[in-house]
Amino acid sequence: MGHTILERIIALQKRTSNIRNLCILAHVDHGKTTLADCLVASNGIISSRLAGKLRYLDSREDEQIRGITMKSSAISLHYTTGEDEYLINLIDSPGHVDFSSEVSTAVRLCDGAIVVVDAVEGVCPQTQVVLRQAWLENIRPVLVINKIDRLIVELKLTSQEAFTHLQKILEQVNAVTGTLFTSKVLEERAEKDTGAPSSCPENSNGDQVYDWSAGLEETDDSDLYFSPDRGNVVFASAIDGWGFRIHQFAEMYSQKMGIRSSVLLKTLWGDFYLNLKAKKIMKGAQSKGKKPLFVQLVLDNIWSLYDAVVTRRDKEKVEKMVTSLGLKVMARDLRHSDPKVLLSAICSQWLPVSQAVLSMVCEKLPSPAEMSSERVEKLMSVGVRRFDSLHEKTQELKKAFLDCSADGTAPVIVFVSKMFAVDPKSLPQNKQRPLTQEEIAQRRELARQRHAERQTTNQSAETPGSPDDGGASIPSTPATNSVTDTLCAQTEALSVKAAVEDESKEHFVAFARVYSGVIRKGQRVFVLGPKYDPSLALRTLPEGCSVADELPAIPHMACCTVDRLYLLMGRELDELDEVPSGNVLGIGGMEEFILKSATISTSPACPPFTPLNFEATPIVRVAIEPKHPSEMPKLVRGMKLLNQADPCAEVLIQETGEHVLVTAGEVHLQRCLDDLRERFAKIEISASEPIIPFRETIIRPPKVDMVNEEMGKQQKVAVIHQVKDDQSKYPEGIQVDSTGLVILTTPNKMATVRVRAIPLPEQVTRLLEDNVEVIRTMEQFSTFVREGKTLDINQKILENIQDFKVKLESHLQGHKWRGAVERIWAFGPRRCGPNILLNSIESYRRPSIWQCLDQEKERPETLTFRDFDNSIVSGFQLATLSGPMCEEPLMGVCFSIETWDMNFQKDLVDKEPSTDTQSGSSVDCYGPFSGQLIATVKEACRYAFQAQPQRLMAATYTCEIMATAEVLGRVYGVLSKREGRVLHEEMKEGTDMFIIKAVLPVAESFGFADEIRKRTSGLASPQLVFSHWEVISSDPLWVPTTEEEYLHFGEKADSSNQALKYMNAVRRRKGLYVDEKIVEHGEKQRTLGKNK
Repeated sequence: MGHTILERIIALQKRTSNIRNLCILAHVDHGKTTLADCLVASNGIISSRLAGKLRYLDSREDEQIRGITMKSSAISLHYTTGEDEYLINLIDSPGHVDFSSEVSTAVRLCDGAIVVVDAVEGVCPQTQVVLRQAWLENIRPVLVINKIDRLIVELKLTSQEAFTHLQKILEQVNAVTGTLFTSKVLEERAEKDTGAPSSCPENSNGDQVYDWSAGLEETDDSDLYFSPDRGNVVFASAIDGWGFRIHQFAEMYSQKMGIRSSVLLKTLWGDFYLNLKAKKIMKGAQSKGKKPLFVQLVLDNIWSLYDAVVTRRDKEKVEKMVTSLGLKVMARDLRHSDPKVLLSAICSQWLPVSQAVLSMVCEKLPSPAEMSSERVEKLMSVGVRRFDSLHEKTQELKKAFLDCSADGTAPVIVFVSKMFAVDPKSLPQNKQRPLTQEEIAQRRELARQRHAERQTTNQSAETPGSPDDGGASIPSTPATNSVTDTLCAQTEALSVKAAVEDESKEHFVAFARVYSGVIRKGQRVFVLGPKYDPSLALRTLPEGCSVADELPAIPHMACCTVDRLYLLMGRELDELDEVPSGNVLGIGGMEEFILKSATISTSPACPPFTPLNFEATPIVRVAIEPKHPSEMPKLVRGMKLLNQADPCAEVLIQETGEHVLVTAGEVHLQRCLDDLRERFAKIEISASEPIIPFRETIIRPPKVDMVNEEMGKQQKVAVIHQVKDDQSKYPEGIQVDSTGLVILTTPNKMATVRVRAIPLPEQVTRLLEDNVEVIRTMEQFSTFVREGKTLDINQKILENIQDFKVKLESHLQGHKWRGAVERIWAFGPRRCGPNILLNSIESYRRPSIWQCLDQEKERPETLTFRDFDNSIVSGFQLATLSGPMCEEPLMGVCFSIETWDMNFQKDLVDKEPSTDTQSGSSVDCYGPFSGQLIATVKEACRYAFQAQPQRLMAATYTCEIMATAEVLGRVYGVLSKREGRVLHEEMKEGTDMFIIKAVLPVAESFGFADEIRKRTSGLASPQLVFSHWEVISSDPLWVPTTEEEYLHFGEKADSSNQALKYMNAVRRRKGLYVDEKIVEHGEKQRTLGKNK
């Protein structure tokens, strides 16, 4: 970048009120990067002719090949309007659903967003997602309706039809915003009602309805909705380089028509028309069949321009238009064979899109100094903590956020949203910089000296020296030169070696924003991890301590020195010495201290920021190994780097020893594997087939058989025979009755347990999945109480736990669930999963799992039971972690412990005379009996599970496909082939596009997007988002039992069973036994003649 531009940007960074931090959000292929190109071209960084073709902010090679953005990248632009100069920190974000985590990292650092919507496709699934993300982060959006040229060239709409179409798109966007706003107001209203249920006891029901509506009316929503007359909508065609707000046309026509621009501004968009006789603007254009003002004054001009330039190529008309608009078009553009070149040349001068968008951004989006207190509180309130429950010193930092001060006294607060890998060659310190005049003079002098030395040496060699004085001096010169040359060679070799080592090391830059203070190069700061607790640090650290002091170790807090600061300029980085508050920046040298995201501050009272909202869930996993086993250390290092560089990717080492990579989707997986091969590990790797996650569950006994006939007497007889057969399959010592109750005794005959498995209602399973954090908090509290410690839980969390308990009670209704909520022993797997362990033992009362809600602590009646209580829970945890069908986790299963009989030997009882829980547990909880009890409970749970109808649960994507009418049949064909199920389809008004919403198993999704595109010739594009777990209806272990089933399926019943296919695939991958015949007809594979 030019030195002058860099100096100007550094000067603008200090004027906080003139800074705008914004990101571009949209559905995939709606024109974000093309729009970004137009804005970058306005600063002269790239040629305006290349805008839209170069895709400057897509700096990765695979982004250019695929034509989609995969990484959010930032660039700083300056914009001058009148006397004001603005600094615009622009972040371009991906639109593909697999990379929505990149959108989350971009949105967190911004105060505003440009939402781009395709004029043809309208509001798409990812448009709704990005609007929701912007809403959750409390940032203000503005709207750009892009690709209006497609309405003219592709759809061939008239200007009147296009106006109606644009109105509908605007309504769709505002409907999404309105839904988000209404839900927020209703949530706040519900919180008020629960907080003060009897606030207006004298009011009647009618008054309460009025109060509710007043809640919606009181909240100011004037800035929420998009409307052209408010100036927060731009109509554009970024590829052709034009865009406008209606303000521009209002000012233009106010001079020509003599109508005030304020009047035109209000009437230019809407149901108004121009009455030429009365020379007035009147309402009711639609009812009177008149042309609306927007069509007459704006769209007709654009349509006629496209008609003259693109459709008819009328040179005379084009020249007249150019003359009347007062534009200068180069002769080569007029002669060019491609009409789009001429169109772009005219439009970019008449209605430049960069000017329209940047002026809207500067007017309508807030500066960092205008951050709302609501957003600050939301950022500072980690988890479910309320702002008012934070430490006093932490609450005082709110003022620093709101002031956004760049004083030396203000505390430095910086949030790092992600770490991104940078090629060492592109770092400013490694680039060849232009030499200064002094350095050029020094080099010139050095060159002269060397030349003079060389000449002297040559002359000395030619002239023989005298024996008196010159003879001794002749050989000394080459000796001196040789020493100098050797030293130079050694120095060069060392510098080359250091450069090679430096290049091989991967450099990371932290993508960050300064919220308060000034961050300087070489400054000492605290790096606060996502789990850092400021209240604990303030209790531990001495009063008035600073980063420079020697401080005791605090969990999740590290001290470090800021190595380098960078200005992010798309593909380039420029080094800075300091960055004041309100700016987006890159920080170098943080890879040792930050994994993915962190908060940097000079104050230990600063809380870690709220975690980012990721819309995509990592679900696609593959096992990775190097081609050559000796390169395993390189792979491990490469996977660590990949984990740090990607906000959404996860890297695990499974119990089997496999290195597993978990990604958000197929495209994301491919990008991660390419990065691993070419950048981080730099070795040949082999990836397994995608590891499909499944869950195991049980259901109620079905009422109909496989041929949809009711279970009759014949079926019952067959089932009884089957149960007898099954009973003979169980090992000796295990008793299973007809109701599914399993009785199992430990090998040393000291304990007997009776366990029953019950399917949980679907709503309960969903509730347990949604409240993982609440369950984890309850478990943590119980552990602290057991260890004799105390854990402070604030009121908000207690309210959430109480709400969770009430919902659980409402869903667990009926005779068999009576009092079940109070008898919950544990959740699993990992103590917070979607399965329940019930305590149905009449003689055993134990502390409730809800004890955080009851202040009175219960005492265990029998110490021994209390000690071995943990063994029962551990057995349950192991059983739920890997089920009997294919060692996958269980889901939606309740295990009820009916009885638990203990038969202690005297010597074991004598070992525990103490009443101290800790000493008792140290003797027993880790002894051989404890291990036997864990194994027994695990086996009992597994057999209880097998005694019920078993089913597999498949991970399921929600699939949204946009397709034209002529390829609908092919889309349905691909869906049905891959076990997909169409939920509904609807036609987009004003277009020939259909939106199909379907569900598709993750197991069948690989290659789905490519197959859809191939079958439909690119006319349909799917969006896959992980949705839920769905029970596969067919029984994987089913065999025919009735005569009807034998007739329908045959004796072998070898027709394809999807659940069995999935189960066997998982078992085969895990190395478990698979019951299948490999050879069925051996006669065909041996010579019968030899075996006589």
